[in-house]
Amino acid sequence: MIPNNIVVHQQSKVLELSYENGNIYRLPFELLRVLSPSAEVQGHGPGQETLQTGKRDVLIANLEPVGHYALKPSFSDGHDSGLYSWDYLQYLCENQEQLWKEHLDKLAAAGLDRDAPMNVAGHSCGSH
Repeated sequence: MIPNNIVVHQQSKVLELSYENGNIYRLPFELLRVLSPSAEVQGHGPGQETLQTGKRDVLIANLEPVGHYALKPSFSDGHDSGLYSWDYLQYLCENQEQLWKEHLDKLAAAGLDRDAPMNVAGHSCGSH
């Protein structure tokens, strides 16, 4: 389902998606950033994910449509390689509470805090 209205709220750091059925969802920028569908975050296969930290204050610097199937946000930390399909955005909207809990659980299991700086050494697509 394609949203009929999209609003970037910089102060509250949420992306608001409104749908024709009356549903309105607010996705925090931090959630969008840490769950980016990009290879940089998701890896190229299971178990290759890079746990994202230090993204609490990330902003969406730019948001552009990609054809009729996705949005491409550019984040204030320089990340801009994630293409968020309409289906993926709807999945995030409908499951954000559970997905956020899973992210926090992964951080806790790794002994990390969500505000810890990212360790970027050795984590680039070109390194494998």
